[in-house]
Amino acid sequence: MNSPATLVIGATGTTGRRVTARLTAEGHRVRAASRGATPVEGAEAVRFDWNEPATWGGALDGVDRVYLVPPIGSSDPAAVMLPFLHRARDAGVHRAVLLSSSAIPAGGPAVGQVHAALPGLFEQWAVLRPSWFMQNFTGSMPHARSIRDEGAIMSASGDGRVGFIDAEDIAAVAVRALTDQQAPNTDLILTGPQTLSYDDVAAVITETVGRTVVHRRLTFEQLRDRWAAEIPLEFATMLAAMDRAIAEGAEDRTSDAVQRLTGRSPGTFRAFAEREVNREHP
Repeated sequence: MNSPATLVIGATGTTGRRVTARLTAEGHRVRAASRGATPVEGAEAVRFDWNEPATWGGALDGVDRVYLVPPIGSSDPAAVMLPFLHRARDAGVHRAVLLSSSAIPAGGPAVGQVHAALPGLFEQWAVLRPSWFMQNFTGSMPHARSIRDEGAIMSASGDGRVGFIDAEDIAAVAVRALTDQQAPNTDLILTGPQTLSYDDVAAVITETVGRTVVHRRLTFEQLRDRWAAEIPLEFATMLAAMDRAIAEGAEDRTSDAVQRLTGRSPGTFRAFAEREVNREHP
């Protein structure tokens, strides 16, 4: 008989693929869930779609713990996540680790409603609340595109500072929360080792890449409208409001959670830039 598996939802995404890789490297049985059932080395690929409950049963079969990545771009993820979580509990899942955000407390908007419900549903749980991802400056992310196309980072954050965190560190914490003998049973603010303004970030990228990147300061309305050209207005407004909160100091903090759970310090933005950004912006 197979040992119970860990279900990783969003197994091809920024944190999910890193969580999957770390779990399989440690010898854990992993069910890698994605909308396309994309093959993932060392894991059992399974099709999963938040908006298709018919895919939930197969994903949950033989699973006793789950890593939860909310549906991307949804302003009301609780509407689909809570029914799934009730079903997961009934199917034998006893530990759930939710990816949320440092900007969203329990009971807050969007995934904050799922956060609030988690302790009542599972014996063991954790909510990861990372600050802004360093990976926002790579790949197809808006900041990465504007760096490539315009030599600029656009934000409405002013001089506000952020404890940017590497997705590798988020994944390392997630694996400990999923597999340690006792789950954290709390929410964890996850940050890098220092806070940086977007001016600071632009300066580090400039030094690393060898061409000038600037921070272009937008108003709340300008940023909202820029986002709204690509995503629904309600979601664009929420994202622009997060930038405004940064300007007011909401993300100017660091935590020791990565060190406490993994036994090592989180990576710096400069180390990340030398590893990733320089490769993408030659």
